[in-house]
Amino acid sequence: MTEHILQVDALTMRFGGLTAIDDLSFAAPAQSVTSIIGPNGAGKTTLFNCITGFYKPTTGAVRLFHPVRGETPLERLASYRVARDAQVVRTFQNIRLFPKMTVLENLIVAQHNPLQNASVFSLAGLFKLAGYRRAETLAIEKAMHWLARLGLTEFADIAAGALPYGTQRRIEIARALCVDPVLLCLDEPAAGLNPRESAALNELLIHLTRDEDIAVLLIEHDMSVVMKVSDHIVVLNYGRKIAEGTPTAVQNDPQVIKAYLGEEEAAA
Repeated sequence: MTEHILQVDALTMRFGGLTAIDDLSFAAPAQSVTSIIGPNGAGKTTLFNCITGFYKPTTGAVRLFHPVRGETPLERLASYRVARDAQVVRTFQNIRLFPKMTVLENLIVAQHNPLQNASVFSLAGLFKLAGYRRAETLAIEKAMHWLARLGLTEFADIAAGALPYGTQRRIEIARALCVDPVLLCLDEPAAGLNPRESAALNELLIHLTRDEDIAVLLIEHDMSVVMKVSDHIVVLNYGRKIAEGTPTAVQNDPQVIKAYLGEEEAAA
């Protein structure tokens, strides 16, 4: 298997006269956290949308190296197939839970593909046949596993929309994990988390890459999270890559400092 889980080659995304992503290339290592950082408007979420099938790139290629299926050209797949077939799953900046469903129901709904297959056109589900009951039990067990892993078990029977923002953020991650991703794309997962929750998120991301063989692609503005968990960082500014490397290398890169802090006025 390749040492990379994802390869982005000469990716460009234009919206009319606006170039949101400009000839971007990078590789995300397998079993690692790769962070995509940059100022607001740098093109980070547009990049996620291209990777996960919500946008079709103007030019360029996005290739996933699946551990079982091999190389998959993600830019050719519809968004539902990116999640279902390629097992590339994402969360969003804006929370997209089903607010009136319980937390447990949100995680079970995420597993609709295996449940639908087991239902045999709804007949097995309607009559509660053994195969469907088994699939339903497995779905509940998987949901409860990730709820426990993210410290959410106590909220299982509470409507998701009634819970605090930071808790809903963690529920979104748990729901994404129920899809068995090989690449988990997290868009600002630390937003709204308190310091204790941020520390737990750091520990979870490291656990996923080291122990669960899940690669993580992370967009995050909280540099305390980025620098603690990242194995590899790609820095964007105005849609172009301005730096790439380890946290230490990126932190000390003059172009990164300039993009985040601006240049000092020249002395008169």
